[in-house]
Amino acid sequence: MIARSSSWTRGFVPCGTVYKENSVSPARCLVRSFLSPLPSKPCYRRAADSPAMPTVSVKWQKEVFPGIEIDTNQPPVVFKTQLYTLTGVPPERQKIMVKGGILKDDADWSTLGVKDGQKLMMIGTADEIVKAPEKGPVFVEDLPEEEQAAALGHSAGLYNLGNTCYMNSTLQCLHSVPELKSALLSYSDNVRGNGVDQASHSLTVATRNTFGELDQSVRPVAPLHFLQMLRKKYPQFAQQQNNVYMQQDAEECWTQLIYTLSQTLASEASEPSATQMKELFGIDLVSRVHCAESGEVSSEAESVYSLKCHISHEVNHLHEGLKHGLKTELEKVSPTLGRTAIYTRESRINELPRYLTVQFVRFFWKRESNQKAKILRKVDYPLELDVYDFCSDELKQKLQAPRQVLRDAENAKFGLKVQGKTSSSKDEGSSSSAGESSSMDIDKADSSLPKKQLTGIYDLIAVLTHKGRSADSGHYVGWVKQDDGKWIEFDDDNPSIRKEEEILKLSGGGDWHMAYICLYKARTI
Repeated sequence: MIARSSSWTRGFVPCGTVYKENSVSPARCLVRSFLSPLPSKPCYRRAADSPAMPTVSVKWQKEVFPGIEIDTNQPPVVFKTQLYTLTGVPPERQKIMVKGGILKDDADWSTLGVKDGQKLMMIGTADEIVKAPEKGPVFVEDLPEEEQAAALGHSAGLYNLGNTCYMNSTLQCLHSVPELKSALLSYSDNVRGNGVDQASHSLTVATRNTFGELDQSVRPVAPLHFLQMLRKKYPQFAQQQNNVYMQQDAEECWTQLIYTLSQTLASEASEPSATQMKELFGIDLVSRVHCAESGEVSSEAESVYSLKCHISHEVNHLHEGLKHGLKTELEKVSPTLGRTAIYTRESRINELPRYLTVQFVRFFWKRESNQKAKILRKVDYPLELDVYDFCSDELKQKLQAPRQVLRDAENAKFGLKVQGKTSSSKDEGSSSSAGESSSMDIDKADSSLPKKQLTGIYDLIAVLTHKGRSADSGHYVGWVKQDDGKWIEFDDDNPSIRKEEEILKLSGGGDWHMAYICLYKARTI
């Protein structure tokens, strides 16, 4: 305090008496509480040549503070600061009654007529005494590693083991599916007599263990065992060039891993905790195959684990690309014509999964150069995808009631009119005005409907991107949405938080990361 001389201590000299920081200073001491605290505070007394100052007493609540000297050369805010040190009432809350009303911070003492020995009254509420926390601060690095992982808010990264970003990005995206993790958790270490080969079993166990490490660690995980089992099951991922492991296609890794898990986890379907991969990722398609030349028409059915977004100069949006992907041409022998002919296959979705995988067909084989080429065209994709238009008539009928319930629940949130139950209609967009309007939650909207019904509407939860102009090089990254809504970019062992608008910029059109696989989660009721 001595080193911090101030104009309001003018006329005072240190008296040698020192008061501890937490003790109440005598009324004649001037304490600058608004300065940073010092270990102790010296007491000041008037110098012999300083002019006389009025001494007043201040009544606050039931207490009276006598003998307070006022330095009339300083503004009243200094006097209020003195009272703050005595009462704990901040200056801005103090109301001091003087001649003419309430004492203002910038008032002129000479006009107030304050006399020696005068009694002033103050009104105001003191600051609450800050209590020390019962427990001291706990730093994240001092927590057990499992608790550190929870505090981090997202799972750990994965070390790149030599051109393995295709594998790391695939694992991070699939790791975002909690039902898959639950199914893997219940998977037994022992191979059962169910026709599952040892390589598939080992790869499934390695997937389960890698997911577990990601959940329990704050430091990057080295998926060495998973990589070994992947290469053992699928030797193409062990290809080398000049004694260096080659970059591989992330979509091939994704597809092979999903296929393996669909075989091994389906074998455990007798256990209640096991979730079938078909229910999670499987898509049933019905197709009409027509030959315009011969007039032949036939129907086909198949199950796939992803929808294809075909890219051409006409495709600017995912919706257009999916439409192209569901209508293709093929060449095969016509029994009627006795030769090959062109057939048109038009497919419709007949059963939807809980998680919808969409692959952007960005790579194709260039015959003239005998190598893979990449389509860099920008194709926008939505955060919310509605696939109703791609469904069969049969599936559309099943989706109508859940979609109406979802629509009513969303309308109720915004205070809009709730339509209630509707009569069945071939046109999903049309609806009946019958039924009473009411507010409802999605889960409580209609007790006659079973839980977890699909609506055909999906929300984006993960994007796997590729950066570069060739499938045999470049870099893969996984972008995953967390439960709290924030996005994490998993660039191998370096996870980082991203904004949602950055995710929509991964649509292509340049040398930046562009979406290769999108994973959507079903919105259910």
